Amino acid sequence: MFSSLRAATLALILAAATVAIISLPAQASDPAAGTWELNLAKSKFTNAPAPKSETRTYEVTGQQSKMIGKGVNAQGSPYLIEFTANRDGKDYPYTGTPRADTISMTPVDASTVNWTTKKAGKVMLTGTRVISKDGKVMTISGKGTDAKGQPVEMIMVFDKR
Repeated sequence: MFSSLRAATLALILAAATVAIISLPAQASDPAAGTWELNLAKSKFTNAPAPKSETRTYEVTGQQSKMIGKGVNAQGSPYLIEFTANRDGKDYPYTGTPRADTISMTPVDASTVNWTTKKAGKVMLTGTRVISKDGKVMTISGKGTDAKGQPVEMIMVFDKR
């Protein structure tokens, strides 16, 4: 009885370890997975207020990316932005920002994704997210218009934590 209990316990432990190992490669193989800190000194904002800080965390499972961004805006107020989207070019909900309500992402290669944000169906920003070859820097660049129709451009540089 004791050995069958030990065998059952060992089988459960091995099954849990196998599930954990199988789900690790999807996250580990995507260079965006992890936590990123905005480097304001290396970032540039044209006709758009720069946040005082921002940290983004990406969880990746297969073609699906979940992003949670927490920061402090130019006025000193905290914010939370987030989306869960497949990298298939389709629109997915993007919450927490008044400038967009959807995001779509299309992969270019293993370290590059093109993205588009929209508000009420109107394209607001288009851009690219690139992870450096060493996996330590993420650059998000975008161009578009603000709510008043004025041109905006940004280059946000994040360091991996």
